Amino acid sequence: MLLASRGLWHVTTPKFPANDLYCILQYLGWNVTKDLAGYNVHDMFYLKMYRSASKAGQLFLAALPDAETSAEIYRIATILKRAHRLRGQLTARDRLHVTLLSLGGLSEAALDDVYEAVAEVGAQQFAVSFDRTMSFRGRPGGRPFVLTGDAGLVSLKAFRCLLLASMMRRGLLLPARRNYTPHVTLLFDDRAVEENPVGPIVWTVSRIVLIHSMHGHTHLAQWALQL
Repeated sequence: MLLASRGLWHVTTPKFPANDLYCILQYLGWNVTKDLAGYNVHDMFYLKMYRSASKAGQLFLAALPDAETSAEIYRIATILKRAHRLRGQLTARDRLHVTLLSLGGLSEAALDDVYEAVAEVGAQQFAVSFDRTMSFRGRPGGRPFVLTGDAGLVSLKAFRCLLLASMMRRGLLLPARRNYTPHVTLLFDDRAVEENPVGPIVWTVSRIVLIHSMHGHTHLAQWALQL
């Protein structure tokens, strides 16, 4: 559940899957049941997107590993690339991240509301744990090979619900997603790799960053989480 105490939001384990439907119904004050939370979100909601302000690059909110963890992820990715005989280019250490929300459909004027929405959440720092690698589906020659997990990412999913609810309170409507799978993209390749255990790789999320991605990552803003 998501609990408020003295103006701070505390991220604790939700009872239901942390997909966008669950977040939206919770925001609306519905009494969500397990069966309802498992429905296909596209059968019930599709929040319209604002017109794109620019076709140049991507804009998104992300959680970043600390420098030591980034180095460890890169080291493991290097080993796995060789072990699986992958040819794709590794994601640079300073570009490793977990995308929380894509903001590419928002207008430039809406960015002020984004800043306020993220600042409003005021959540405490929380731990994440990634314990397996696998390939996602993708375009030919561009299958993402990723680091992901399950139980160790529950707090991150709950935090994302807080972000989504804060955006909605300001009328920032984002496209709903049936499933959200937190992950760190290690590389893209034309080969698919089965799921394999690793780690676990653990770090504490201490800040949220607004990133513009185009020929590299530019950090436009960041928000520190509470200790």
